[in-house]
Amino acid sequence: MLRILDARTGQPVPATPARRGLTRVEAHAGGLDLTALRVLLTADLLVRALELGGTPVWTMLTAPREQAELGTAATALSIRPFEDSRDVASGLGEAQVVHVRAATEEPPGAGVVVAVAPAGWDGGGEDVQRLLADPGALRLALLSVPRDEPAELDAAALEEAARTAAEWRTGVARWANQPSRPVPDEVRARLRAAWEDDLDLPGVLAVLRDVANAPDLADGARFETFLYADRLLALDLAGELGNPG
Repeated sequence: MLRILDARTGQPVPATPARRGLTRVEAHAGGLDLTALRVLLTADLLVRALELGGTPVWTMLTAPREQAELGTAATALSIRPFEDSRDVASGLGEAQVVHVRAATEEPPGAGVVVAVAPAGWDGGGEDVQRLLADPGALRLALLSVPRDEPAELDAAALEEAARTAAEWRTGVARWANQPSRPVPDEVRARLRAAWEDDLDLPGVLAVLRDVANAPDLADGARFETFLYADRLLALDLAGELGNPG
């Protein structure tokens, strides 16, 4: 069961208290900056993790300004669309409400609060649109930093993320040439243990690094493992399938 740290109480709680009960995830974002995108990314990951566990999710976005620009940037980062909270008249009988917001903001109304530490570009000043030139690298760079720690990105961090993503996509394309094998039970358990522990995405990425380098693991199992994890990560790890070479 996915458990998240409620910033309101400082205690871990189930992301949904009722099995398969509807959960509303509401992202709260300010203007178009890296912190707002990190908030939306965290909400997206929460939604994907809940859906992988069979929980129906209703997603909303509260943003006082630049909502259209936020939506465009979020789409580039493979963040799925959110409903505009201004267009929603009332709830749908959800079993849980989870608010995802920047750690520097005051908690919103009733419900569980997921706090997201600020994100910035090497001290600030970089145009978000320029950072989105390689959205996969930006998404991976943000995923690589624990959510409760500030993410101060720089050119080196983006280059490393781009290199890792490219290596993994190339690996997936190569492993696809071998007979498919199921995701090993131990690996599946490690992946789920990581993302169900307060969305520990650096932990998920660590498992994938181990899988990529494990000497005794069949390539077909590597292939299925990376595709399975990408249902959460959304890094387009199958993007090189079918490309020559």
